[in-house]
Amino acid sequence: MFTDRKDAGKKLARKLKYYKGSDAVILAIPRGGLPIGAAIAELLHLPLDVVLSKKIGHPLNKEFAIGAVSLNSTVLGAEAGQIPSSYIDEETRKIHRDLQKKMEMYYQGNTPVNLKGKTLIVTDDGIATGNTILATVALLAREDPDKIIIAVPVSSVSAQKKISQSPYVDQMISLITPYNFNAVGSYYHNFLPVSDSEAIRLLQTFSNPNKNNTTKTDRAIP
Repeated sequence: MFTDRKDAGKKLARKLKYYKGSDAVILAIPRGGLPIGAAIAELLHLPLDVVLSKKIGHPLNKEFAIGAVSLNSTVLGAEAGQIPSSYIDEETRKIHRDLQKKMEMYYQGNTPVNLKGKTLIVTDDGIATGNTILATVALLAREDPDKIIIAVPVSSVSAQKKISQSPYVDQMISLITPYNFNAVGSYYHNFLPVSDSEAIRLLQTFSNPNKNNTTKTDRAIP
């Protein structure tokens, strides 16, 4: 069990200490992934950014991802071949508009981190099925990173297996991988929703590790 998302992030940072001060980038999936990503970014002195992408849900089951959309591209899974193109086109337009609004809200005129040639450490507060994260990493792979690492506090066994087998994922880290997986929130004592204002504050605070107080630069990972 984790006390809260910050506690989970600190524990993940111990597993990622090899990347401290490297050219890696912490990519948090908003909003739940941001407190975790911020804790990792602070301890490892790495920049924090967000993954601005969203899954395309199956018309009969919106939770089942048949693809994903980012501001720059779209990827579709094999299941999308059975779905009318008109549905996919309409969903893509809706998602793109939503992502544009989120970009304006999160970045407020700032520029996202360039991911080309970087080690990307993608984090969230937990993974249940893995379908959405798989579509997300397929999008991230188009940014030509050096490697992609998925690091989460908790994941189902099936999700960990699927993600580990992805040709885009170089490493999958999950601190807890229960066989009898419950809802992600059941592995936290405090799992309150993360507000937009808190998410924006965390991103602005940790997007540039050089802005942090210099007294933190020699802080050891607990």
